[in-house]
Amino acid sequence: MKLYHHPLSGHAHRARLFVSLLGLPHELVEVDLMAGAHKSPDFLKLNPFGQVPVLDDDGVVIADPNAILVYLAKKAGRGDWLPEDPSGAAAVQRWLSVAAGEVAYGPAAARLVTVFGAKFNPDEVIGRAHTLLARLESRLSGQDWLVGDHPTIADVAIYSYVARAPEGNVDLSGYPAVRAFLRRIEGLPGFVPFAQTPAGLTA
Repeated sequence: MKLYHHPLSGHAHRARLFVSLLGLPHELVEVDLMAGAHKSPDFLKLNPFGQVPVLDDDGVVIADPNAILVYLAKKAGRGDWLPEDPSGAAAVQRWLSVAAGEVAYGPAAARLVTVFGAKFNPDEVIGRAHTLLARLESRLSGQDWLVGDHPTIADVAIYSYVARAPEGNVDLSGYPAVRAFLRRIEGLPGFVPFAQTPAGLTA
């Protein structure tokens, strides 16, 4: 099993974190985004969208971070991470959609501005991040995990970009339940941290 990633990609960290939490043997293959390796012909054969992460499981290629979470949970037969019952599965899917939507266009986009020089409006994306964080704070004020009483792939999907939100000038100090949630994720057996962005790269 090969996981193509970049250490500064939150999408890639999401997949790497879950592989590690499951304890699955895997090989990490770093894709040099700065050199444009994700747009090379060989990489585009794996993912025509030219994005990391990509999982190659002995020829089965999965090229989306949330799809990788689903695939790995199913492959490992881990119904604790991805419920089989309709309501539980739907609840997890809701948060996967949040990860692909509100997280991507909020804290992830804010971080893209400072780390990679993306041309988003900083005030707009930071505002979206705080709207999301307020909703997460409300959700997590009365429970430890986003779905049910134990961690699921919903929590893994949300973690990486929220944890690194301060790199995009998004202050987490006003969200104690969110910060406690991040610490719970970081305390799970097999947790691997999302690499701190080198100071020279941030604006």
